[in-house]
Amino acid sequence: MELRQLRCVVAVAEELHFGRAAKRLHMAQAPLSAQIQRIERELGHRLFERTTRSVRLTAVGEEFYRRALDILARVDETTADLQAVAEGRAGTLRVGFASSASYSVLPQAVRHFRRAAPDVDLQLVPLTSAEQAEQLHEGRLDLGLVRGESGALDLSTERLFEERLVACLSVDHPLSAEAEVSPQALADEPMIFFPARDMPGYVSEIRPVFAGLPFPRVRTRVVHQETALGFVAAGMGFTVLPESVSSFRPAAVHVARITGDPRTVMCLALPDAELSPAAERFREALRASGA
Repeated sequence: MELRQLRCVVAVAEELHFGRAAKRLHMAQAPLSAQIQRIERELGHRLFERTTRSVRLTAVGEEFYRRALDILARVDETTADLQAVAEGRAGTLRVGFASSASYSVLPQAVRHFRRAAPDVDLQLVPLTSAEQAEQLHEGRLDLGLVRGESGALDLSTERLFEERLVACLSVDHPLSAEAEVSPQALADEPMIFFPARDMPGYVSEIRPVFAGLPFPRVRTRVVHQETALGFVAAGMGFTVLPESVSSFRPAAVHVARITGDPRTVMCLALPDAELSPAAERFREALRASGA
């Protein structure tokens, strides 16, 4: 049985007049009558009692009409839902992000996206760059936000913005009185660093800061910049982070520019497959965020 046959039954049931029902369906009365008769033969039951003066539903017709309405409503709802998915206004979107994105580009982009696509189930997943690369390749993420160019991870990336790298020191460190510190002054200090396996792009941006110098002694490695700041505040050493960290640094941490003005980039990491409509909308939101 086809949807158009259901619509024929609904039209006749609501009009109780074959002429008006045919006009409503933009068809001639004879083909409409033939459709109803065909349905009745398929079902083995009469749906309508017809006389020269009136048309009324049988008991079977009443039940069929109710079920036809339910089926057509579900079809219309499904069609609307699929259209919303096709336009990026519904569905599920999984976005991985490096911790530094949560205090730079991500909040504003999410606000833009929510205004454009409030019904999308947006799932934000904090992950290292390596974890994002793995999940993007496996199709478990739709987009990623990674720090640093990520050719080492075999990722397709799009540069979003760049910002200054800064040195973070405890407020009781001898260099904490300086607005700018040199790599030479930092080279002899213990450092809170990051694992190259998990964050290759970001590590590759920091190492050139100390080019031609002994690399600072790494006291410990962490994967979250919030953890690095906590260790700095505790006096365990200094670290190098994006300048946007200044917006939430602890009071016990001093932020200083680094001589030479080294930079870091935030990149949008793309999956191997074509972007979903919702992912395209999120990319637009990232661009609209003005970061």
